[in-house]
Amino acid sequence: MSVQPQRPHAAVVFLCLLACGLAIPDPRQREALIQLEAFMQTGGQMVLTDAEQRLDTLLLKIKQEETAREHFPPAMHFFRARDLIRTSPIFSLLQKMPKGGALHVHDFSMVDAEWLVKNVTYRPHCYMCWTDSQSIRFIFSSQQPKPLPRCSSWALLENLRAKTINTTDLDDSIMRNLTLFTDQDPEATYPSQDVVWDKFEQIFLALWGLVTYAPVFRDYFYQGLTQFYTDNVMYLELRALLPEVYELDGSTHDRAWTLKAYQDITRQFTAEHQDFFGARIIVTIHRGVNASVMTEAVKEAMKLKKDFPDFMAGFDMVGREDRGRPLWYFREALSLPAEKGVSLPFFFHAGETDLEGTEVDQNLLDALLLNTSRIGHGFALLHHPVAKDLSRKRGVAVEVCPISNQVLKLVKDLRNHPAAALMSENHPVVISSDDPALFGTSGLSYDFYEAFVGFGGIKSHVGSLKQLAMNSIRYSSLTAQQQEKAMDEWQRRWNKFVSENHF
Repeated sequence: MSVQPQRPHAAVVFLCLLACGLAIPDPRQREALIQLEAFMQTGGQMVLTDAEQRLDTLLLKIKQEETAREHFPPAMHFFRARDLIRTSPIFSLLQKMPKGGALHVHDFSMVDAEWLVKNVTYRPHCYMCWTDSQSIRFIFSSQQPKPLPRCSSWALLENLRAKTINTTDLDDSIMRNLTLFTDQDPEATYPSQDVVWDKFEQIFLALWGLVTYAPVFRDYFYQGLTQFYTDNVMYLELRALLPEVYELDGSTHDRAWTLKAYQDITRQFTAEHQDFFGARIIVTIHRGVNASVMTEAVKEAMKLKKDFPDFMAGFDMVGREDRGRPLWYFREALSLPAEKGVSLPFFFHAGETDLEGTEVDQNLLDALLLNTSRIGHGFALLHHPVAKDLSRKRGVAVEVCPISNQVLKLVKDLRNHPAAALMSENHPVVISSDDPALFGTSGLSYDFYEAFVGFGGIKSHVGSLKQLAMNSIRYSSLTAQQQEKAMDEWQRRWNKFVSENHF
């Protein structure tokens, strides 16, 4: 047996609206309005089975208890809230839940810092130096590397550890340079967007020499897929810069080699994990480049898309939106695929800003003008009613990354995140984790928790979770046939999850 959500009858709603100004409102009209709002929200039109309704009853009870906590996790900085979230029975359920796909994740922030330190930095030939900006750099080399500007002499970590009395302190020190997460007061540690973004960018520079070493590169991506798979994510779309990957002798591979390596590792992983649906790559470039560099990058992306038609999803720009050049600056380069009749889907970061009214703030409109397939972050979308309406009508989903937006200081209390309003009217939304390793998370469960408990409050329910997971397949870059197959596999796993957890 299943229950169809009660669709508020148009006539009832109309009468209700007429009566809104009456001195004595009719309870039936009030109930009709409440039903209408519930029907409009993400998952509000979802048909729930008996088992799903029992799970929903359980979740509502737990969420009411969670909301009554003295310390409510979504209202706190995530670095303070993480341990509280880990003790939550809702979080435990979300870890088991099949979450569909992760559609907004970056290449060098998939795998937790502990794995990098304990596994990668203990490998032979790993050198480290300390920069003037109090960061670190790494390189693997068969001989003493050439000095880096503004960096100390290279130290072979194997020798350094042999001379160190307490290697745990050394490893902890390295780890602190590879993640934003801190046990200290996060507001004091990162008092402004500039401070947190500067540390954010230093971490990527520190990771570069580790992850772009060919043997590590392969293992890193495989481990990243493993961590998402362990969190019950069945599909991944990865934003990747396609760096030059290097060997121990210093020789390097080009971007086509790097993309093929991603493809080979994905095939290996899916062969070994039959219920994992795969991964695709969104090729990226830093938004700080000039117009001529962007033109060459788009041309190369068009060629890569031709050479890897089923594995490369499309193209995007990365880097801090507030500091980079706006999309409109690159309009000629970004128009090349359409001019040449070449298919190169765009997945633009846009609206990851609180600088309302600036040139950067127009990226949302320009992304839609350039026919973006999805909007990365879209934090500023509520300030752009035209862009909001267009994205809804075109089915351009917003990739919402709650923890990232909070840690990078766009919003303090996640109950006030713009996505809460988007979900209240079932705007196309998918939940993702952006840079999980840098935030002290993995997979998608933490971000799903913040969205379910923080954005939705008491009114979000099993239908909301189900809709968000299904959205991640529906708005993926997979073909219609692939989406149908992926949805069938997800539905099988969802049914199993519900049957095992409705108590």
